[in-house]
Amino acid sequence: MSTNPTPTYKVLVNDNTHYMDEDQQRVVGEFANCQEAVVVCQQVVDRFLREHYRTGMPAEQLLRSYKGWGEDAWILTTDKDCKFSAWTYAERRCLEICGGKS
Repeated sequence: MSTNPTPTYKVLVNDNTHYMDEDQQRVVGEFANCQEAVVVCQQVVDRFLREHYRTGMPAEQLLRSYKGWGEDAWILTTDKDCKFSAWTYAERRCLEICGGKS
C-alpha cells in the first residue's frame, strides 16, 4: 500500500540582484503548512519594502527597487495548491504602502 507523504513547505529566497544564481539562494526554513510558509514569504518582501520606502515615494518606484534589489521568496513543495508570487505580492503591497500613488 502506497501512501502519499505529507507535503513539506520549504521557503527559499533568491536575491533579485543575482537573478537565477543558485549560489545566492538561501533557505529560510521548513514549515508544517502552506499558510505558515506564505506568511514567512510575505515577511521577507515586507521587510525590504519597509526598509526602502521613503515618504512620498510612488508605488512604481518602490516596486522597481524591489524587483532590482529585493529578495524573491518562494515555496518549494509538492502541494500543487500552495502558491506564492513575491512579485505579485510586492505589487499589491507597494500600492498599499505608498497610498495608491503609482
